[in-house]
Formats: sequence, structure tokens, C-alpha cells
Amino acid sequence: MENLVKDFLNQKSFAVAGSFRNETKVAYRIFKILREKGYEVFPVNPGVNEVEGVKCYPSISDIHSKVDAMNIVTSPKVTESIVKDCKKLDINRVWLQPGAESKEIIEFCKDNSIDVIYGLCVMLEGK
Repeated sequence: MENLVKDFLNQKSFAVAGSFRNETKVAYRIFKILREKGYEVFPVNPGVNEVEGVKCYPSISDIHSKVDAMNIVTSPKVTESIVKDCKKLDINRVWLQPGAESKEIIEFCKDNSIDVIYGLCVMLEGK
């Protein structure tokens, strides 16, 4: 898992899917931390227009720039749909924040050659 974490953190762009209602939300905090570290970050949430002046996309398929890695902070039901979109879009790095994962989603990633990190928080690993 350590090599996967290093690979993810060596990427240039992340999409972050989750709630951006306020700065206490995990997705919002991840968005800010990744931006502060110099990553290009695309927030994803169908109910939000922008996060700190950055356009928020309804889905990852609406992002027309290269996405190197997907960070997901949603319920497993929503995560499943996002991971399937990642497969269609050839996004082969997915980081499932604690609570976003399920055994089925992890197996889907492994069965579809998607590098998957789970059980670790990017906020802790990225420091």
C-alpha cells in the first residue's frame, strides 16, 4: 500500500467527490489540502457550483481536463457509481476515504485494473 500512496501523491491532478457544504466536511478539507500542496483539484458534487472560486463539476465525466486520480468521500452507494465512471474514463487510481468503501467496490477496482487505496486518509498520508 505504501507504494500506491507514493504513486498517488506523485500525480498532478485529483478529482475529489463529496460534500462541500462547509469547510468542516472531509471532502472540503481534502480539496483545500491538495490545492495547498500544488495539485490541480477538481471538486465533484452535482449540487454545488463552485468551491473557493473553483468550478465544481456535477460528475467526473463533466471534467474536460486530465484527471490522474480520484479521491472519493461519499457513501458506498454513490461511490460505486463514481468508480464505474472512473473505469469508463480510464481513471485508474481511486482513493476511497474511510467510509466510502465496500468489499464490492474494492473488488470491482481490482478486477478492472484500477489501483485502489482504502482504509487510509489522504489528509494523513499526504503530510
